[in-house]
Amino acid sequence: MTGQIFLFGIRHHGPGSARRLVQALDDLRPSAVLIEGPAEASELLPMLADPDMATPVALLIYAEDNPANASFFPFAEYSPEYQAARWAVRHGTALRFIDLPASDRLGVASGGIEDEAVATADDDPISRDPIGVLATAAGYDDGESWWSDVIEENPASGPVFAAVADAMTALRAESKPLSPREAAREAHMRIEIAKAAKECEGAIAVVCGAWHVPALAERRSLAADRELLKGRPKAKIKATWAPWTAPRLARASGYGAGVVAPGWCAHLWATRDGADRGAVWLARVAYVLRDRGHFVSTASVIEAQRLGTALAALRDRPSPGFEELREAAIACLCGGERALWNDVAAELLIGSGVGSIPAATPLAPLLEDLQRQQKATRLKPEALERALTLDLRSESGLMRSTLLHRLNALDVPWGRLTDAGRSRGTFRENWQLRWEPEFAVQLVEKLIYGSTIAEAAGGRLMEAMRSAAELGALATQVRNAMIADLPRATEFGIAALEEKAALTSDCEALLAALPPMADILRYGEARAGTVEHLATLMPRIVVQAALALPYAARNLDAAAAGKLRGAILAADSAIQLAQLEADVVAGWRDALQALLRDNQATRLVAGTAARLLYEVELLTAGQASDLLARMLSPGTPVAEAAGFFEGFFEGAGQRLIHDAALRGAVDAWLMALDEEAFTANLPLFRRVFSALDPAERRRLMDALFERRGGGAKGYRLIAGAADIWPKHQARVIELLKSGAAR
Repeated sequence: MTGQIFLFGIRHHGPGSARRLVQALDDLRPSAVLIEGPAEASELLPMLADPDMATPVALLIYAEDNPANASFFPFAEYSPEYQAARWAVRHGTALRFIDLPASDRLGVASGGIEDEAVATADDDPISRDPIGVLATAAGYDDGESWWSDVIEENPASGPVFAAVADAMTALRAESKPLSPREAAREAHMRIEIAKAAKECEGAIAVVCGAWHVPALAERRSLAADRELLKGRPKAKIKATWAPWTAPRLARASGYGAGVVAPGWCAHLWATRDGADRGAVWLARVAYVLRDRGHFVSTASVIEAQRLGTALAALRDRPSPGFEELREAAIACLCGGERALWNDVAAELLIGSGVGSIPAATPLAPLLEDLQRQQKATRLKPEALERALTLDLRSESGLMRSTLLHRLNALDVPWGRLTDAGRSRGTFRENWQLRWEPEFAVQLVEKLIYGSTIAEAAGGRLMEAMRSAAELGALATQVRNAMIADLPRATEFGIAALEEKAALTSDCEALLAALPPMADILRYGEARAGTVEHLATLMPRIVVQAALALPYAARNLDAAAAGKLRGAILAADSAIQLAQLEADVVAGWRDALQALLRDNQATRLVAGTAARLLYEVELLTAGQASDLLARMLSPGTPVAEAAGFFEGFFEGAGQRLIHDAALRGAVDAWLMALDEEAFTANLPLFRRVFSALDPAERRRLMDALFERRGGGAKGYRLIAGAADIWPKHQARVIELLKSGAAR
């Protein structure tokens, strides 16, 4: 006796479809449940019912010889296929996938054959958007609203699956012929259904996309279906489960079968058995608004619910849907301000949930790739911390460094970089290695970015680049991509840098981009990578920053001035490190000079500019002394004088030991302060001089009081020292070498 076939046409990730499907399965009690999905992964289906499996998750199938050739099949808690699988496991029912094997799609990709389904779908509006066609016929503006009213948000039950089958039958009668691949898919599903009907007695439930129902209900010869499958490409594959994220279930992420608002779908599923769906949603909106610091009263929530119900009645909808509740929330909870709603919309409608998979999950491709690279680089994972020094000039050292940097880009800190070569040269890196068991789990979670370490690291960095709001953060990510030898991510980041720099006039943002860019140019000496674009981009940013600096430094408060001062110091070091063209450096120094002439420039920033100019000898000792005497004169407000003093000397107090003119100007200013002003600025003085060690402080006091004994004994400036020093240095080096030879 053959089993009787029952077809349930659903929408992928449709909470209403899932609710009605579970009800139908409870009524039918089938002996087998067949689900549209890659046939070779059927043995993994029961894992969806594992208590340790938390959605969203995705079935990952990848080519055995090329893990980067992979396909994901996501499942959410409100996915009908997920609920069908759980129902089957719960009731001990036979369970399997029946769609064309994923090896077919992967074989097409590896063979370089273009999938014909794309062109056909573009040519045929019915097959491209059957729901939209039905919505237009029903008088709706879009398919999403029609499907929500009829299926997802309609609290009434009815013969939904029969109605959907009838509608799809009518549509397919008017649609164009299927592409070869789509025809093969439906042929494979018919063969699997026929096989299950012979093997099982009783009812057989088939869960598939609504579009396929008419084709699966047709009676076609087995030979004809098998003929359609002949010559299809194949590939050796592996399958596993991988954590997925709520944002990647959204259609906006590029997922073709995605939903507009995963958060709203999850809410529909969570409240499927309750009559207070709208009230619960509005209460959640109020909670998120309050959590963001906005005042929302309970009375406003009640009014929003009433307004949502009234809007649904006016629009002849069965119950308040997402649009009605959104408009009610904006009017009653957000004071009519759509910007306030936009501030919380992403959290409510998209969410940030991440799934998890059981420990018994088959080994994921990232872990396999890591094992291969561990063998290739001869890096053994150890629980004990150990030091590792790498020479980037050797092939093995560069391979190890690249692997560790890529893992860090994936938030898997197997190695912690303690010295990136700043003190011992560009070609050396010092690491502390320690493997932790949770790193394996973290790698599995990064499968959403790719199936190999390189692909996933590049994808993760590119995502960070897209979300980088500031030039400095973006430049840092580009540097990370280059160090990790990720050419695609590097090129993407450089293009993003060029675009963002062209649109940015914020001086502080421009300055923040310079230090990581200088590091990129420096790392170009030790690593393969394209830095030609940066070699022209960095000078352009320096020029932009120089033009904006005089205006950005005016009339700042203490916090803003301190932040800009730090950016200027870091940028100046980067400019020197990058060894830019003389005219670019001169333009930067001219901008620093302009700060000294601008009476509106904040004194802390002006003092920093004066110090930088003095260090590169663009201010002579006499000019610096005159400038300090003017800036620290009794007629200058104490707060402004203190700011200039801090900007000039903080971190550079040693200059007072050697420069008598500077020391005299500072001494005269301090002596001119009254007791109250001196006491008020005492913390500033302590901070400026805190960088001096006890011996240096003693030398400063000896120099100030012109003492020749003690710590300053024998300390004097020799005339013509600049001419004498090279010979003295050569003699010292010669002695050191001769001593080492012995």
